Amino acid sequence: TFLFIDLIWLSFLAKDFYNNNLGYLLRDDYLLTPIAFFYLIFTFALYILIIKPYMLSKESLKNALIKGLLFGVTTYATYDLTNLATIQNWPIIVTVVDIIWGGLLSFTVTYIQLIAVNMLKMPSLTLSK
Repeated sequence: TFLFIDLIWLSFLAKDFYNNNLGYLLRDDYLLTPIAFFYLIFTFALYILIIKPYMLSKESLKNALIKGLLFGVTTYATYDLTNLATIQNWPIIVTVVDIIWGGLLSFTVTYIQLIAVNMLKMPSLTLSK
């Protein structure tokens, strides 16, 4: 889910935005191994830190979604604020857009995963918590 949504964002919705703001840094060919590691690490951490605790507790859906949003904001802020601090001419607009996108993406993926968990009828899970 995460890869699919992010692929739409990067390939269609924000492609010109990133090319216009970061074209001088972008590779002509992407390295697939680091990309794969990022998606694996991110989704694994999202599952361990947010989805699994929701499944094992009586936590509300609202709290799980807020944690998903914060997870995305935090992970994307780590990357973008580091770049802003260390890369000459890193555009602040990229930092702002990326952090917002990271939060929205993680929120959406968390929501979809929680719906899937509920549909699989895992023990003691409902979206109405």
